[in-house]
Amino acid sequence: MGKFTLFFLVFTLLLSNFVASTLGKKQSDVLSKFYKAKQKNSAFYKSYYKASGVENVELDKVILPQEGLKAKDWINKLPGQPPVRFQQYGGYVTVNQSAGRALYYYFTEAENSEALPLLLWLNGGPGCSSIAYGSMEELGPFRVNSDGKTLHRNHYAWNRAANVLFLESPAGVGFSYTNTSSDFNTTGDSTTANDNVVFLLNWLERFPEYKKRDFYISGESYAGHYVPQLAHEILQLNKLEKMTLINLKGIIIGNAVINDDTDTIGMYEYFASHALISDGTYHDILNSCYDDNYNQSKCEKAAEVTNKNLNNLDIYNIYYPLCKDENLTKYPKTPTPLQIDPCSDKYIYAYMNRRDVQDALHANVTNLKYEWTSCSDSLFYDWKDSPVTIIPLLKESLANGVRVWIFSGDTDGRVPVTSSKRSIQAMNLTVDQPWRSWLNGGEVGGYVETYKGGLTFATVRGAGHEVPSYQPARALSLISHFLSGTLPPGDH
Repeated sequence: MGKFTLFFLVFTLLLSNFVASTLGKKQSDVLSKFYKAKQKNSAFYKSYYKASGVENVELDKVILPQEGLKAKDWINKLPGQPPVRFQQYGGYVTVNQSAGRALYYYFTEAENSEALPLLLWLNGGPGCSSIAYGSMEELGPFRVNSDGKTLHRNHYAWNRAANVLFLESPAGVGFSYTNTSSDFNTTGDSTTANDNVVFLLNWLERFPEYKKRDFYISGESYAGHYVPQLAHEILQLNKLEKMTLINLKGIIIGNAVINDDTDTIGMYEYFASHALISDGTYHDILNSCYDDNYNQSKCEKAAEVTNKNLNNLDIYNIYYPLCKDENLTKYPKTPTPLQIDPCSDKYIYAYMNRRDVQDALHANVTNLKYEWTSCSDSLFYDWKDSPVTIIPLLKESLANGVRVWIFSGDTDGRVPVTSSKRSIQAMNLTVDQPWRSWLNGGEVGGYVETYKGGLTFATVRGAGHEVPSYQPARALSLISHFLSGTLPPGDH
């Protein structure tokens, strides 16, 4: 079977438009728009990732003095925050002094910080904020209440298992910035990975107690590109310097963009298998929308039917309700510990645009004239590189002893479990421990399969695109086992 035609991808990857007006701008909405732009720009459409030149990094020039900056970054308390027993920090790390380019981070230590590893979290988009999603909506220690002013604890925060570092990248995302506007004309996968490496080198100088700590990279969605690319840059840098500058041990990506062809056909397979489109429509897609048997009329009709079938549905969690009332409340609604509010992105937007919040976070130091947004989708209009596959980078990590986990919330229709399964099949790996259920709290948390060479694939039952939002307890269990190098319990 050949590849999907460019026309078909352009036509069908507008699916998120059906929920955008209700849910606002989300990272998965941006992902769909990005793929539309990607197909219009042939420069995007390259098979393999090209490194940005880590071999030319001169450590004495890119690592800047960090004395006293950790103390300045310490956050005493966020507005409306409940009491906690862990330390938190926020601030900027300069990644290019001449350009005035700096990336914003938010760091939540564990209560027993000395005993646990360092975990970096990256959100996707491209162009979406790790503070908006990773921290405030998914795995961070707090979630924003419906009043947009106060916070409540996320009792399944990942800083129970690791010291968690949230990074907003590239420059232009969230609070991260550049003083050189031409930077936005060169932004892409490779420059993002390069800036992220420089960020880490400087951040570890600011927090030297973590230099020798086991280090892991995690993320979701388009971070399926960011995470393996950053791992590649770290591995190359360590080899070039003949020392372990960054002690990378593993990477884990969720509902991740991995391989364009299998990601796409897997999406339509998911629609059909979950009764969102008919078998006939799926058959028409398979038999009319490929380069080797393309029929424009039938393909267009199948795409149109698909789009109509998905109207008024949150494709990023097909069983979850839409946000019906975007207004803030005078008093906070009582939060439910195991369920995210479908309007939570509205509460986060209000909270993060408060000046007292930004001051507490040591953010927006340049006093931007525009409002903070969860996704800066304008970044990808001039995005310079986005390879069609990152499979070679996953294999490279495995070959260098870096553990690789891929996880998938099984109610996501945008980068669904069927896409992840097909992408792993394309790697031609040998199964080590076959498919079985894993348990959490006496219930099936999902399913897991391992492969020879170090790759693990796990599903999270009942979770959408943002797995820790929808199934926080199961997500915490999964990340805890990943970090400890063990598989979650279940039937063997």
